[in-house]
Amino acid sequence: MQFTETVMDHFENPRNVGALEDADAVAEVGSTECGDTTTLYLKIRDNRIADVRFRTLGCAAAIASSSIATEMILGKTLEEAWALTNTDVVEALGGLPEKKIHCSVLAEGAIREAINNYRRSQGLYPW
Repeated sequence: MQFTETVMDHFENPRNVGALEDADAVAEVGSTECGDTTTLYLKIRDNRIADVRFRTLGCAAAIASSSIATEMILGKTLEEAWALTNTDVVEALGGLPEKKIHCSVLAEGAIREAINNYRRSQGLYPW
């Protein structure tokens, strides 16, 4: 399987890895297709993602997707982060093999689940 240089860079040197002990929102999502899991941690200040971390148990594509997605949402408003799609993640990585596209869906799902968990904690309806 051939991965782009960007995928390999984010796999070998993932950004924003680890847990945020004082996170305002946490979400864990998994893929029934392959068994990969991602846990995403958000620190939110003034409706913006002030810090983000992730832990992914999975393949190179799953780790790279999580890594680049965290870079893409850092500093964004919750609405901007919610708008990030798996297609945006795939494009930022320079593409993924067809059978690895589900890894980018995992990153999108973790972001949206974390935002909804935060909204619930604030007494707001999930999106």
